[in-house]
Amino acid sequence: MAATASNSGNSGGKRNQNDKDVPPPLPEPLAVPVADSHTHLDMQGDSVEDALAKAASVGVTTVIQVGCDVAGSTWAAETAAAHDAVWAAVALHPNEAPRIVLGDPDGWSRQGAREPGGDAALDAALERIDALAALPHVRGVGETGLDYFRTGPEGMAAQERSFRRHIDIAKRHGKALVIHDREAHADVLRVLEEEGAPEKVVFHCYSGDAEMAKVCAEAGYYLSFAGNVTFKNAQHLRDALAVAPLDRILVETDAPFLTPMPYRGRPNAPYLIPVTLRAMAGYRGIAEDALATAVAENTARAFGY
Repeated sequence: MAATASNSGNSGGKRNQNDKDVPPPLPEPLAVPVADSHTHLDMQGDSVEDALAKAASVGVTTVIQVGCDVAGSTWAAETAAAHDAVWAAVALHPNEAPRIVLGDPDGWSRQGAREPGGDAALDAALERIDALAALPHVRGVGETGLDYFRTGPEGMAAQERSFRRHIDIAKRHGKALVIHDREAHADVLRVLEEEGAPEKVVFHCYSGDAEMAKVCAEAGYYLSFAGNVTFKNAQHLRDALAVAPLDRILVETDAPFLTPMPYRGRPNAPYLIPVTLRAMAGYRGIAEDALATAVAENTARAFGY
């Protein structure tokens, strides 16, 4: 699932600005610094140092680096320990759990398909996530949840079992639970209610509608909006943003994925947060600085830094 950001140009050696491999330009800096609440620096083309420098130059001074498997979560924790601007979230992605149990070749892992490991292998992986979650520079457990788009019925039991374990890990360590919810809204909310949600829950790349946003708001969950809120076919996300309480809104890139308009299809990175935030402010009818102030406070409160 990794994507790269190449600086290569066209055959003549000059950059073609329509080239999908060319990173978008730096946006105007934000006056109020904010955080990227969900990114994957390990899947981007720049070095960590370059990515953080670009982000800081436009007012994105903090990033939450998110792991999706044991190796990625370990890297996230190590990167957070090495960089003051980075905090980590650790987990098995919902599509990683069935890959471990069933040997699912379509699972998230960058290591490719393996022989099925069964429940014991899943338990062993979850124990390693549990140990990482105890580290002080790890501030989130996620992304975890349910994904019915990529994983079929045969993998649902493993996903839900993994999700429930992650909820327990987040509660025991007092860390934010970072939710990945793709075409599984009702079941994600059901499992959270059955298990008892942690004090802080973040719906990463919020994908529900306005009615679900009201349910999440009532429960005190945070809703993190990504670049897809700017897509033409995403009116349901804009409707959700319109009803979400201001003190529960976050912004993220999910980079290298979900690059906001007008750069959709080109490499995403934390430095593009201002593009999404400005669009969100417009949809809400709120001043850019007011939204940035709220987002900055909300992210610090959600992740406890």
